[in-house]
Amino acid sequence: MKKTYFLFLLLLICAVFSAARNNNENRPFPVTFTDIAARAGLRETIVYGGIDSKKYIIETNGCGVAFFDFDNDGWVDVFVMNGTRLEGFQKGQEPTNHLYKNNRNGTFTDITEKANLRRTGWASGITVGDYDNDGFEDLFLTYYGQNVLYRNKGNGTFEDVTKQSGFPASGTRWGSGATFIDFDRDGKLDLFVANYLKFDVATAPEPGKGGNCFWKGIPVNCGPKGLPTDTNLLYRNNGNGTFTDVSEKSGISKVTGRYSMTAIVTDFNNDGWTDIYVACDSTSSTMYRNNKDGTFSDVSLESGTAYNEDGNAQAGMGVTIGDYDNDGFPDIFKTHFADDLPILYKNSGKEFFDDASRMAGFDHTRYVQWGTGFADFDNDGWQDILTVTGNVYPEVEKFFKEYPHRSPRLLYQNLGNGRFKDVSAIAGAGITEPRSSRGSAYGDFDNDGDIDVLVMNMNEPPLLLQNNLKSENGWLKVKLTGTKSNRSAVGSRVTVKIGEKVQMQELTAQTSYYSYNDPRLHFGLGNEKKIDSIEIRWANGQIETVKNVSANQIVTIKEGSGIIK
Repeated sequence: MKKTYFLFLLLLICAVFSAARNNNENRPFPVTFTDIAARAGLRETIVYGGIDSKKYIIETNGCGVAFFDFDNDGWVDVFVMNGTRLEGFQKGQEPTNHLYKNNRNGTFTDITEKANLRRTGWASGITVGDYDNDGFEDLFLTYYGQNVLYRNKGNGTFEDVTKQSGFPASGTRWGSGATFIDFDRDGKLDLFVANYLKFDVATAPEPGKGGNCFWKGIPVNCGPKGLPTDTNLLYRNNGNGTFTDVSEKSGISKVTGRYSMTAIVTDFNNDGWTDIYVACDSTSSTMYRNNKDGTFSDVSLESGTAYNEDGNAQAGMGVTIGDYDNDGFPDIFKTHFADDLPILYKNSGKEFFDDASRMAGFDHTRYVQWGTGFADFDNDGWQDILTVTGNVYPEVEKFFKEYPHRSPRLLYQNLGNGRFKDVSAIAGAGITEPRSSRGSAYGDFDNDGDIDVLVMNMNEPPLLLQNNLKSENGWLKVKLTGTKSNRSAVGSRVTVKIGEKVQMQELTAQTSYYSYNDPRLHFGLGNEKKIDSIEIRWANGQIETVKNVSANQIVTIKEGSGIIK
């Protein structure tokens, strides 16, 4: 009798869980994306290496993009980086970066020349932050060759202050990921700069001329394996417009043997001090723990963020931080090369991460995956994931159709139960039309309360994916302004509470792949009309709380002053 009872109970429990899972799997996803880049005025081609073949690795990695409000008018503008070609260009015809001003009507105007941001080269990453605390966001761009710091003068123009700020003005390094960070909590933005590898066209092997110059038997550009690695750098902000290299003193440059790519700030262990995570290509990734004394320790292995659950290093490209399970701890999602899963590191809350990739439902391995973002696209209170893709070997497609050079975006719906559902096929032509993409940025360019996406494409114009959300779900955007903390509030954390529901986000200065998101933190609210409290843990560790905030608005919170108009 007891056996029969327990068997019945077990079957009942299984039935309940199965019904709940099926209910989650069948949740609607009322989101489609439309590419409006051309009609919005984002028409210039992003040139990056050869079109039908890539001779060297320098042609393959592409660059980042950004949503940022350079003129403080409350509408995010667009910055698109650019590359070049091995053979170069005739004078006056060189490709350049582009700054597009938001016209507040769904269109943009190219003001690159006026803004003094014209520059040609092998661009990599972008980080945005107000390093001089003057109220206007500045730009730091990484390149193969020389990186550059642009100071926003506040009058619609930028000034190249690289040399006078103390950054190297000679020599050649391959700058990759970079992020502003206030690592010592003194209210001034410091700068972390990653370097990918050591490369010289004059000595680099050609396709098929070495052990790391084939893919699936096809001769392709060589590397990164077999090429020398480089070290990462940390610059301390002196508060007078200059920076000091503290790479060795801080322990940052002591980490060696890794091909560093995208860098992102996060307080992974919840101690109030900002740490740095770096996605690394073909080697273990790096978690730099802030020791609170001006130094960092590499805790990649003990934190579980170096390898996957099988103990293998992966080809880390892009990375995003988000709290996908709404437990108050920042999780990590990292993208990889073809034939490998992306990885979802679930934060245990005990300074250790678990590989939750398979449990969460990720199974795409056909495509090389790059820029990625946690974002609540349907405003239901759970952060979804969008990833852009594109192969690095155009030559391979004619031999292996299953590895196309141009491929779709991948869109995953967060089901709210620890799992994600691939909804790419039903999310519109903006998702399904093939491109070879790299960087991607996430933000609300039209201020309509949902998240749109900006995408860098190799040798094509960018995508501007407008979110066509068909839902009455509510939302809230939080814009932070530091006073005692750094003005940009980089490294701050916002926690939104509604009853027992909790959502948390951190403000970063680089994310996705070499890119920068709209800094206004976006929270989907579902059916909720009011937020019980917004708790801000500022970058300096101070905590401030604002209560009883209505939904469906953008609020600006100034440190020490609460919500301001």
